[in-house]
Amino acid sequence: MMKRHLPTMAKSAALGFVLTCAGFAGIQLSAQAIAGHNSNAPVSYAADRIELQDRQNRVVLSGNVQITQGGLNLNAARTIVNYTDAGSLKIQRIMATGGVNVARGNERARGDTAVYDFNRRIITMAGNVRLNRGGDTLNGGRLVIDLASGVSSIDGRASGSSGVTGSSSTSSDGRVTGTFSVPD
Repeated sequence: MMKRHLPTMAKSAALGFVLTCAGFAGIQLSAQAIAGHNSNAPVSYAADRIELQDRQNRVVLSGNVQITQGGLNLNAARTIVNYTDAGSLKIQRIMATGGVNVARGNERARGDTAVYDFNRRIITMAGNVRLNRGGDTLNGGRLVIDLASGVSSIDGRASGSSGVTGSSSTSSDGRVTGTFSVPD
């Protein structure tokens, strides 16, 4: 059986076409810093107060909470960390409230509340959401970052099946606003 190979020139042209399309769409190959996060990395935390609630399989961290995982940093006033304990602890979910900031690389996201679902590999932020990537900015009510697919979406309203409720968006008409930088 004979294998068919594209000539090197055709491969280069195809790669060039893909990179050009990505450039025209305003997409940088490294722009998905948060979405490219390794959710299996160890989790470190610090807070002014930590309360272990063994019967509920959760830990409540409050006051200047800092959680770090593989270069992803989460800061909030309060978090609840749900876990399972089947011989070893495994984090299931982190719920954060009070001026939540998530950062990795050149990306920053902030909101009133956030949920990091480790099983689904999804981070959802709601209420006064702002996403910054380099010089680009998006504002809205709810941000969903799918760590598995690398897709981030932002809605104008902080509603839906996000698991984050009780927050309002920055825009009273429920629209997404933003600014994109244009290359010189």
